[in-house]
Amino acid sequence: NNGDLAMNLQYENLRIRNATEKDAKVLCKWWNDGKVMAHAGFPNGLSVSEESVIRDLLKDDDNHRRLIIELDDIPIGEMNYRNKGNGIAEIGIKICDFSKQDKGYGTKLLSMLIYSLFYDSGYRKIILDTNINNRRASHVYEKLGFRKSGVRIDSWKNQLGELQSSVDYEIDMADFKDANMKI
Repeated sequence: NNGDLAMNLQYENLRIRNATEKDAKVLCKWWNDGKVMAHAGFPNGLSVSEESVIRDLLKDDDNHRRLIIELDDIPIGEMNYRNKGNGIAEIGIKICDFSKQDKGYGTKLLSMLIYSLFYDSGYRKIILDTNINNRRASHVYEKLGFRKSGVRIDSWKNQLGELQSSVDYEIDMADFKDANMKI
């Protein structure tokens, strides 16, 4: 099933590609690291095994795909998309190597994925959400043309039982500003 849609996007020294079984080790490392996963509500990490990550990756298809972000051929993070039906895709991004954050890569990587989902895959709208306290992510999303579609106050609890709030974003092709990239 992993070969249904071979996502392999390249821009300069950045690449987005399908996650494969070979990526289970690095995904496991990231997902089990509470510092990496805290913003997603898991300050203690996910406590997953490589075997369970491989099992999940083997279920990926054109409706739900996990992706690896590479900088100079070295994995630095992950992205994903999920088909929500009616021409809507939900996406996520996490630059897991902290030394690669705040360098503009997130904006470029999101542009690459959004462009592909609109122009290669035919989606009409893309949605995502982020923790209300993740101002850096909100800035990037708004710079690309995402609009706030809702705010959910105290709508979920993190791993420690602390109430969290989220901001929902959406974008359509007309509002997409592709960071002036020549993809």
